[in-house]
Amino acid sequence: MDNDEVVSTLNNLIETCKDGEYGFRSCAENVDSDDLAVFFNQRAEQCRQAAAELQQQVAAYGGKPDTSGSVSGAMHRGWVAVRSTLSTYDDLAVLKECERGEDVAVMSYRKALEKPLPEPVRTIVQRQYEGCQRNYEQVCALRDRQQTTTSTGM
Repeated sequence: MDNDEVVSTLNNLIETCKDGEYGFRSCAENVDSDDLAVFFNQRAEQCRQAAAELQQQVAAYGGKPDTSGSVSGAMHRGWVAVRSTLSTYDDLAVLKECERGEDVAVMSYRKALEKPLPEPVRTIVQRQYEGCQRNYEQVCALRDRQQTTTSTGM
């Protein structure tokens, strides 16, 4: 894999991280639960740190690090805002949208790991992929808990 391919792959993941950071921050702003807001803000910070780590790798491979999110991420962010507004900031709706966003992130990392990345880069991407997978699982668990709470009227 040449340096341009490594840089391109990493820049795609930076977009994913930036989308995640913005998405998690949007979710934090649109939930009623303080616990969920803390959770989402912590995940946003992790996404920011992951992007910074990948940006360092892009520079090390001679590329120009991406500093923004993707077009699909912008649409996702807009959808979070619209959905949250329409549902009067319903925590369950926000969690469901967050789950969808994390599913996209997991798929982006899986796609990157299918490529013959240089070993130091592969190690970073694998570690970040595992973090995305944990985020996805935690969001699903929170969604399930919220769904149960909502359906039982608690």
